[in-house]
Order: sequence, then structure tokens, then C-alpha cells
Amino acid sequence: MSKADGDQRKTDYFTKLVQLLQEYPRLFIVGVDNVGSNQMQQIRMSLRGRGVILMGKNTMIRKAIRGHVAANPAVEKLLPFIRENVGFVFTKDDLSQVRTIITANRVAAPAKAGALAPVDVFVPAGNTGLGPEKTSFFQALSIPTKIARGTIEIVSDVHLIKSGDKVDASAAALLNMLAISPFSYGLVIRNVYDNGAVFSPEVLDITQDDLLSKFTLGVRNVAAVSLAIDFPTVASVPHSIVNAYKNVLAVVAEIDYTFKQAEKLKAYLANPSAFAAAAAPVAVAAKTEAKKEEPKKEEKKEESEEGDMGFGLFD
Repeated sequence: MSKADGDQRKTDYFTKLVQLLQEYPRLFIVGVDNVGSNQMQQIRMSLRGRGVILMGKNTMIRKAIRGHVAANPAVEKLLPFIRENVGFVFTKDDLSQVRTIITANRVAAPAKAGALAPVDVFVPAGNTGLGPEKTSFFQALSIPTKIARGTIEIVSDVHLIKSGDKVDASAAALLNMLAISPFSYGLVIRNVYDNGAVFSPEVLDITQDDLLSKFTLGVRNVAAVSLAIDFPTVASVPHSIVNAYKNVLAVVAEIDYTFKQAEKLKAYLANPSAFAAAAAPVAVAAKTEAKKEEPKKEEKKEESEEGDMGFGLFD
């Protein structure tokens, strides 16, 4: 490839990246370690109509973004995250739905010596199908085994590799012998860009219920503090009104004065038996419902006793 062709390809890449930044308000910054070309093609197909994947060298990405800062200053926030082996997934759709598509496209892979383990790896207990001649191999890895029916059986589950540790040759060889592919690889979402804001992908797990719960808790705290220091706020005023109304009812109950909202309270205080009479039907109804439930339980108990009779099958 001539220098002219190389320069043209860079120009085309810069143009495409800038065009995507202008067209799409949202994007994912994704890590692409251990993702092969076939898997990448499969991910592109699954995102068709929902998103566009663009890869490239970090130096070219940074240069294109810096050249676009004048037109859109918000994209400068992407620069600190352009490091290591990353790419972009541009989208206009719901971020949570697109994230689900991206994370669903993963491929199982065997453990390779020297690779960093992304997850903990356990070797399950059970028969391995390997002959007794392999016993010394398991002993070298401190894996408890026994010989059962002419084959090696692992006595208990073994925590072979810890997450973040480097896979050694012995562990990789053992997993390959047992036909265990403990790792899976795909695009890893590192950061999310949405209309000028860059945030962690964990933010997408926050639901409307979570926001409402936090907001409600905050309002309660504001109301509590406002009431404690006797400083009225929007959050505390409803509580202050209710408390004042209770105080008014308490005063009215002690004096010879009434108003419409206090008439029911006055009536109950003047004739407590009326309150008892009003509450009685509710209590009777509750007891009636309880009695209806008891015979059903007793019938089930009697049926089980008649069916059992205290005898075993061979008595």
C-alpha cells in the first residue's frame, strides 16, 4: 500500500468517525480483548439496525476527536477513556437494550497459559474419565483424587484459579484435559457516553423505582430536620398542618366549642358506647372468617390421619 493510499484511508476514517459522532448522541466505549474477527462479525449482525461498531487505533481516534472538539466540545470528555484496546458502539436506541445485545454475544474459550483469568475457575468433583497414569498430574496440583472403576475421580470441588491471577501452564493443561472452557470473551462495556455525559455502565442498572425510593428518602430526611429545627419547608409544611390540626382537635375536645370537622370526635367522646358498637361488627366479622378457616384445617388433618392409620407398607 502506497503512502497516498494510507493517507486516504486515514482521511476516510476521520470523516467516518466525525460523521458518527454528529449522527449518534449515544455510544458505548468497549474493550475488545480476545475478540476474534468471526465473533466481531456476529456482534455486528446482532446490532444491525440498532447500533454501529467502529474500531481503530487509539492515536487516530484521539486525533479525530480533537479535530471535532471545536464543533462539539462535549466529545472531549471521551479522550481520557481512549486507552488500551477499545472501540465504539454508536446507537440511538435505549442504552439498556443495546447493552443486553452486546453482553449476550460471548464465546466460550479455553484457558491459555499466561492469560489473566477474568473469573474464578473451579474444577467440579466427579469422575474425570482419565486413567490412573494421570494421578501424579493431579497430585502436583494438590487436587484430591481417588481411583474408581479404573479411572480418576476428583473427591471435592477445587478452586483452581482465582479471578485476576495469571493462568499457569499446569492449570491450563488440566482444564484442557478435562475439556473445560472456563472463560468467555466478548465486548466489555467500560464507559457510556450520552449527550455529553460519560458514566459507568452500572448506572444503567438504576431503575425508576430506585430513583423514586431515593427521592422519597431524601424528602423524609428534609422534613424530619425541618420539623426538628422548626424551619418550614415544602417537605415539612404538610406535617406541620397535620400536627396543628391534631392540636386544634385536642383543644376542642376539652372546651365547649365545636366545628364541622370536630363533630365526629365530640360525638364519640360524648357517647363512647357508640364507638364500641361501631367497632363490634368488624371484630365479629374477623372472628367469623377465622372460624370458617379452622374446620378446613381440621378436615385436612383428619383425612391424613385416616389415610395413614399408623401402619407401614409391609406391616
